[in-house]
Amino acid sequence: MTTLTISSKNYSSWSLRGWLLCRMVGLAFEEERVPVDDPAARAELLLLSPSFLVPRLVHEGVTVWDTLAIASYLNELFPDAGLHPADRAARAHCWSIAGEMHSGFANMRSALPMNIKGKYPGFKVWAGAQADIERIVAIWRGCFAAHGGPFLMGRNFTLADAMYAPVCSRFTTYSVPLDPACDAYRAMIMAHPLMQEWIAGAMAEPEEMEELDVEF
Repeated sequence: MTTLTISSKNYSSWSLRGWLLCRMVGLAFEEERVPVDDPAARAELLLLSPSFLVPRLVHEGVTVWDTLAIASYLNELFPDAGLHPADRAARAHCWSIAGEMHSGFANMRSALPMNIKGKYPGFKVWAGAQADIERIVAIWRGCFAAHGGPFLMGRNFTLADAMYAPVCSRFTTYSVPLDPACDAYRAMIMAHPLMQEWIAGAMAEPEEMEELDVEF
């Protein structure tokens, strides 16, 4: 049996990324949830762990637990699924911005924790997080200029969009002001059928972790 272990759909941006990647390639899997009181899950959600064990994909005896490792593994299994562009230069661009999302933007992650149920109009973003936001917007604009949109790599939803989908959720939750092109992209990602499915799951979660907002 193929399983994908995730934590909270409301709070866990890494779980969302792994789940999107698996759904994008059409992999059939069972979801396994880490209990919200599990110390490892809590460390991940509070950005206290240097090594996240969710999402964790188990497939045919192989266990993969890093988001980019999952992407690489799925690309080997489903090379025609379009996780990244066929063009070599575009593919390099895709993996580069995915890697930047994977390893960077700590200030934005901390100041704007993912919270799909939350709505904070007029939220004041501190300067360190604002610099991260400006870099993300620059990445998006560069993608639109290079590949023509509407997605980051052009006409298809790819690894790059999966990596930045939680950012779209954060920008929605905290009403982050965006230029028209970036706001249209944010809205398009939030309206994507896979995102809507994830959001429905998040909205159905019980309010088990209300204290997270205080601890962030």
